[in-house]
Amino acid sequence: METKKLLEDSGIYLMHTYNRFPIVLKKGRGMKVWNWDGKEYLDFVGGIATNCLGHCHPKVVIAVQKQVQRLIHVSNFYHIEPQIRLARTLVTHSFADKAFFCNSGAEANEAAIKLARRYFKENLGQNKFEIIATVNSFHGRTLATLTATGQDKFKIGFDPLLPGIRHVEFNNIEALKNAVTKETCAILLEPIQGESGVRIPAPDYLKQVRKLCDDNNVLLILDEVQTGIGRTGKLFSYEHSGITPDIMTLAKGLGGGVPIGAMLATDKVAEAFQPGTHGTTFGGNPLACIAALATLEVVLEDGFVLDQCKRMGKYFKKRLEELKKDFPEIIMEIRGMGLLIGMELVRDCAPIVTACMERGMLINCTSGNVLRFMPPLIVTEKEIDSLVDVLEQVFDTLS
Repeated sequence: METKKLLEDSGIYLMHTYNRFPIVLKKGRGMKVWNWDGKEYLDFVGGIATNCLGHCHPKVVIAVQKQVQRLIHVSNFYHIEPQIRLARTLVTHSFADKAFFCNSGAEANEAAIKLARRYFKENLGQNKFEIIATVNSFHGRTLATLTATGQDKFKIGFDPLLPGIRHVEFNNIEALKNAVTKETCAILLEPIQGESGVRIPAPDYLKQVRKLCDDNNVLLILDEVQTGIGRTGKLFSYEHSGITPDIMTLAKGLGGGVPIGAMLATDKVAEAFQPGTHGTTFGGNPLACIAALATLEVVLEDGFVLDQCKRMGKYFKKRLEELKKDFPEIIMEIRGMGLLIGMELVRDCAPIVTACMERGMLINCTSGNVLRFMPPLIVTEKEIDSLVDVLEQVFDTLS
């Protein structure tokens, strides 16, 4: 089928929920993808921080191929061996004692909100139900996670939203302190706000939030949907701060491109979920869990991928800072951790994304004027240099 026909059918048959670029991607390997017409691109979007090992990593592909011949799906009425192994792996390498599996980051955050409320109401008999989230956050598109998202543009037309969720300024501990009441059950945060332009809090912010939660009998929920699975140079971003949450949510990179979400919690909190209180049909299915196991095996193997992420993150930021010196009239700031990097511009960056795509580079624009780079953790200096060369060409035309 020709690209033109595919694009026509897309307009006819798909709901217009995305402003898609006029290309149809057909295959991918590592950092590269090819469109239907055979044009090659370097992918610095990575499925929005999802293809953490690149496209079609051999270990993930082989694991999925073997599993799809063995068992694709069974109900959670039964024990599922890959799910048990995945839970053990995540618990072993994190603060958590228990895992719950679902299909996406939104579902994981929805489960976290439910668990936090039920923990206080059912286990402790306390009327604590309020969630405090932050301005400019992004937690998902379900009604509850949309309410928790601190960006009004996503909420237009969906009133009334879920009651009991309020927002305060991110990276402002005083605002959080003033917001906590006797009805507050949890504070929900992204360690780094990705969707709003890679916003990184002060080094002691999460420690202060953890203390605030401890002092007020409030749970700390960390949304690591985008920052987890090595994205910031550690398996989980909270490890940089020296604290642990009570609940953590994961998705995106966990499955190496296969849809899966997870909510992790301490035993004390996890006990609030009992049979019948929460569930999912597809969550934790054998196919998704085996993909996640293969992904984690590679990420954790001798620390190679995590070390690669740290080294390439530093190199990437250094090259972008050099670019900033050459184009101070265009670039305002470079910020990021590991391979989650934002470049804030003085102008709308959508045309830059298009210009880079025409030159064989896939990048992302978020929050209007921030270029967000989320390449696979296997990216090399040579590939980073290729992108910076293209950005230099594009910025030259703007200058």
